[in-house]
Amino acid sequence: MILKCVAIDDEPLALELLSKFISQTAFLKLEGKFSNAIEALGFINQNEVQLIFMDIQMPDLSGMELARILDGKKNSDKTRIIFCTAYHQFAIEGYKVEALDYLLKPYSYEDFLSAATKAYQYFDRLKNPPSEKPAESTPQTQDYIFLKVEYQLVKVMLKDITHVEAYKDYVKVHLKSKPNPILSLTSMKNMEELLPSDKFMRVHRSFIVALDHIDSVSKNIIQIGDHQIAVGENYKEPFLEFLSRWMN
Repeated sequence: MILKCVAIDDEPLALELLSKFISQTAFLKLEGKFSNAIEALGFINQNEVQLIFMDIQMPDLSGMELARILDGKKNSDKTRIIFCTAYHQFAIEGYKVEALDYLLKPYSYEDFLSAATKAYQYFDRLKNPPSEKPAESTPQTQDYIFLKVEYQLVKVMLKDITHVEAYKDYVKVHLKSKPNPILSLTSMKNMEELLPSDKFMRVHRSFIVALDHIDSVSKNIIQIGDHQIAVGENYKEPFLEFLSRWMN
């Protein structure tokens, strides 16, 4: 899925940086860049635009005023806004118009990518809403996740993940299909939330294991392929509970 975007900022350098960040992000397509909100509004009314990156304080028509205009339109959920501003006091007002995110200048590409990823996930849910199932049916789990790897989002199948390892500000995601792990800029806590709890378990502050890929357990050591993973003291109780079910 590619998101069609526009960039709006009355500061030329800020507009160029924003346009550059959009252009180097694989799942974004820059449809237009504008130095004022009135010109941008005319374009948005005539073209399909999913995502707007824009400043707030601009002459003639401010970013907040443009957001309110768009919020009042039919199908406003199909065009979303990420504010890019130097003024933190607008944050609360920004969320009142349901902005997807709020980037405070000066922001890095990492900050930009995090906000863009949030937008991608929003439109992915909009495009593929969870199907309604009868109450008695078993809920279906998504069989893949997206991870930030360098400057792109990479689709990773859950069944391919053997374990996840903490590595400084990153995580190493070990895959059955690849000899080397992929490195993603995220936290273990975030990975724990992304991965379904019936298939993955955190067994150490630095390790999450895929339960289906466990080859053997000896005392407090888990064997997955050539990797030996120790079970941390704070994680022993839930893991022993899993083992008791596993052996029955």
